[in-house]
Amino acid sequence: MSLDPKTRTELEAAAFRRLLDHLRTRSDVQNIDMMNLAGFCRNCLSNWMKDAADSQGVPMTKDESREAIYGMPFEEWKAKHQKDASPEQKAAFEKASHKH
Repeated sequence: MSLDPKTRTELEAAAFRRLLDHLRTRSDVQNIDMMNLAGFCRNCLSNWMKDAADSQGVPMTKDESREAIYGMPFEEWKAKHQKDASPEQKAAFEKASHKH
């Protein structure tokens, strides 16, 4: 499949926006679960967004990139949705983090 760069960027952006919408509706899925299963989480996405902004010379703070991903200030999301990780989740994270 051959796409021109503009169309490819538009499709990638649409897929990314859909991923964000999905993650925002699935606040029951904790970041540690995402890390344990997929090796990335919402914070990773926000860091990647900040890295992209930095590489393009676009001013963006860490808080701004997190709000762009979470759809609200990070502290607000944490207060509403983040739960303490279980011992099992922590153990799985420790085991998986040695692979990265």
